[in-house]
Amino acid sequence: MTSPRFPASRRRAVAALGAVSAGLLALSACDKPTPLATVTVGTTSVNSEASCYNDGDPLKAADVQKCLKETDDVKTVKVDPDATVRVGVDPKIADEGWTILMNGQPLTESSEKTYRTIPGSVFFNQQYGGGAKGSTISILEGSGQKALGLWSFKIEKDD
Repeated sequence: MTSPRFPASRRRAVAALGAVSAGLLALSACDKPTPLATVTVGTTSVNSEASCYNDGDPLKAADVQKCLKETDDVKTVKVDPDATVRVGVDPKIADEGWTILMNGQPLTESSEKTYRTIPGSVFFNQQYGGGAKGSTISILEGSGQKALGLWSFKIEKDD
Protein backbone atom coordinates (compact mmCIF):
# COMPACT_ATOMS: atom_id res chain seq x y z
CA MET A 1 0.00 0.00 0.00
CA THR A 2 1.33 3.39 -0.88
CA SER A 3 1.01 6.46 1.28
CA PRO A 4 -1.21 9.28 0.00
CA ARG A 5 0.56 12.09 -1.77
CA PHE A 6 -0.33 15.65 -0.90
CA PRO A 7 -0.06 18.47 -3.41
CA ALA A 8 2.98 20.75 -3.02
CA SER A 9 0.78 23.70 -1.98
CA ARG A 10 -0.62 21.70 0.91
CA ARG A 11 2.87 20.64 2.06
CA ARG A 12 4.01 24.29 2.00
CA ALA A 13 0.97 25.35 4.04
CA VAL A 14 1.65 22.67 6.64
CA ALA A 15 5.34 23.65 6.77
CA ALA A 16 4.43 27.35 7.17
CA LEU A 17 1.96 26.52 9.95
CA GLY A 18 4.66 24.49 11.70
CA ALA A 19 7.18 27.34 11.43
CA VAL A 20 4.69 29.88 12.80
CA SER A 21 3.80 27.55 15.69
CA ALA A 22 7.48 27.03 16.52
CA GLY A 23 8.08 30.78 16.42
CA LEU A 24 5.18 31.50 18.76
CA LEU A 25 6.37 28.80 21.13
CA ALA A 26 9.85 30.35 21.19
CA LEU A 27 8.44 33.81 21.84
CA SER A 28 6.26 32.60 24.69
CA ALA A 29 9.39 31.35 26.47
CA CYS A 30 10.99 34.84 26.37
CA ASP A 31 10.59 37.43 29.07
CA LYS A 32 8.46 40.39 28.14
CA PRO A 33 10.69 43.48 27.80
CA THR A 34 10.16 46.32 30.24
CA PRO A 35 9.44 49.86 29.06
CA LEU A 36 12.56 51.90 28.25
CA ALA A 37 14.02 55.01 29.83
CA THR A 38 16.52 57.15 27.90
CA VAL A 39 19.11 59.76 28.85
CA THR A 40 20.26 62.07 26.05
CA VAL A 41 23.12 64.58 26.10
CA GLY A 42 23.69 66.40 22.83
CA THR A 43 23.64 63.72 20.14
CA THR A 44 24.43 60.83 22.51
CA SER A 45 21.57 58.72 23.86
CA VAL A 46 21.66 55.79 26.23
CA ASN A 47 18.59 53.72 26.99
CA SER A 48 17.91 50.95 29.45
CA GLU A 49 15.29 48.52 30.57
CA ALA A 50 14.26 48.57 34.22
CA SER A 51 16.62 47.29 36.87
CA CYS A 52 13.56 46.61 39.05
CA TYR A 53 10.18 45.86 37.52
CA ASN A 54 7.25 43.61 38.40
CA ASP A 55 5.24 43.73 35.15
CA GLY A 56 3.26 46.77 36.29
CA ASP A 57 2.56 45.52 39.82
CA PRO A 58 3.86 47.51 42.82
CA LEU A 59 7.38 46.79 44.06
CA LYS A 60 8.20 46.25 47.72
CA ALA A 61 10.01 49.18 49.34
CA ALA A 62 12.91 46.87 50.28
CA ASP A 63 13.30 45.83 46.63
CA VAL A 64 13.41 49.47 45.49
CA GLN A 65 16.09 50.28 48.08
CA LYS A 66 18.11 47.24 46.99
CA CYS A 67 17.88 48.29 43.31
CA LEU A 68 18.97 51.84 44.15
CA LYS A 69 22.17 50.44 45.67
CA GLU A 70 22.97 48.07 42.78
CA THR A 71 24.84 50.31 40.36
CA ASP A 72 27.51 47.94 38.97
CA ASP A 73 25.69 47.12 35.71
CA VAL A 74 24.22 50.59 35.18
CA LYS A 75 24.84 52.35 31.86
CA THR A 76 27.04 55.45 31.95
CA VAL A 77 26.52 58.81 30.28
CA LYS A 78 29.28 61.44 29.99
CA VAL A 79 27.96 64.94 30.70
CA ASP A 80 29.56 68.34 30.24
CA PRO A 81 28.40 70.53 33.15
CA ASP A 82 27.31 73.19 30.59
CA ALA A 83 25.15 70.71 28.64
CA THR A 84 21.46 70.02 28.97
CA VAL A 85 20.48 66.50 29.98
CA ARG A 86 17.21 65.14 28.62
CA VAL A 87 15.55 62.24 30.39
CA GLY A 88 12.80 60.48 28.46
CA VAL A 89 10.48 57.64 29.34
CA ASP A 90 8.13 55.31 27.53
CA PRO A 91 4.52 56.65 27.51
CA LYS A 92 3.54 53.68 29.70
CA ILE A 93 5.86 55.02 32.43
CA ALA A 94 4.63 58.58 31.97
CA ASP A 95 1.00 57.49 32.36
CA GLU A 96 1.78 56.22 35.86
CA GLY A 97 3.83 59.27 36.82
CA TRP A 98 7.58 59.30 37.39
CA THR A 99 10.23 61.07 39.43
CA ILE A 100 13.95 61.52 38.85
CA LEU A 101 16.09 60.58 41.83
CA MET A 102 19.73 61.60 42.18
CA ASN A 103 21.84 59.41 44.45
CA GLY A 104 18.57 58.04 45.87
CA GLN A 105 16.99 61.42 46.69
CA PRO A 106 14.19 63.12 44.71
CA LEU A 107 15.54 65.63 42.20
CA THR A 108 12.25 66.48 40.46
CA GLU A 109 8.57 66.48 41.23
CA SER A 110 6.46 63.65 39.83
CA SER A 111 5.54 64.16 36.17
CA GLU A 112 3.29 62.58 33.57
CA LYS A 113 5.26 64.06 30.65
CA THR A 114 7.41 61.76 28.54
CA TYR A 115 10.60 63.80 29.03
CA ARG A 116 12.30 66.28 31.36
CA THR A 117 15.36 68.50 30.93
CA ILE A 118 17.97 69.19 33.61
CA PRO A 119 21.07 71.40 33.46
CA GLY A 120 24.21 69.21 33.45
CA SER A 121 25.78 71.22 36.29
CA VAL A 122 23.17 69.88 38.73
CA PHE A 123 24.73 66.41 38.68
CA PHE A 124 28.07 67.75 39.96
CA ASN A 125 26.72 70.29 42.48
CA GLN A 126 26.91 69.24 46.13
CA GLN A 127 24.04 71.60 46.97
CA TYR A 128 21.74 69.26 45.01
CA GLY A 129 23.39 66.08 46.29
CA GLY A 130 25.67 65.63 43.31
CA GLY A 131 29.28 64.51 43.40
CA ALA A 132 32.33 66.30 42.00
CA LYS A 133 32.91 63.49 39.47
CA GLY A 134 29.31 62.45 38.93
CA SER A 135 26.10 60.98 40.25
CA THR A 136 23.66 58.15 39.77
CA ILE A 137 20.20 59.08 38.58
CA SER A 138 17.20 56.81 38.77
CA ILE A 139 13.79 57.06 37.22
CA LEU A 140 11.15 55.89 39.66
CA GLU A 141 7.82 54.97 38.05
CA GLY A 142 4.74 55.42 40.22
CA SER A 143 3.06 57.95 42.41
CA GLY A 144 2.77 58.33 46.17
CA GLN A 145 3.84 55.17 47.96
CA LYS A 146 3.34 52.94 44.89
CA ALA A 147 6.63 52.25 43.04
CA LEU A 148 6.19 50.27 39.82
CA GLY A 149 9.67 50.33 38.30
CA LEU A 150 13.18 51.72 38.58
CA TRP A 151 15.71 52.59 35.83
CA SER A 152 19.22 53.84 36.72
CA PHE A 153 22.07 55.59 34.89
CA LYS A 154 25.51 56.82 35.97
CA ILE A 155 26.31 60.41 35.10
CA GLU A 156 30.06 61.09 34.78
CA LYS A 157 31.77 64.39 34.20
CA ASP A 158 32.96 64.86 30.62
CA ASP A 159 36.17 66.85 30.98
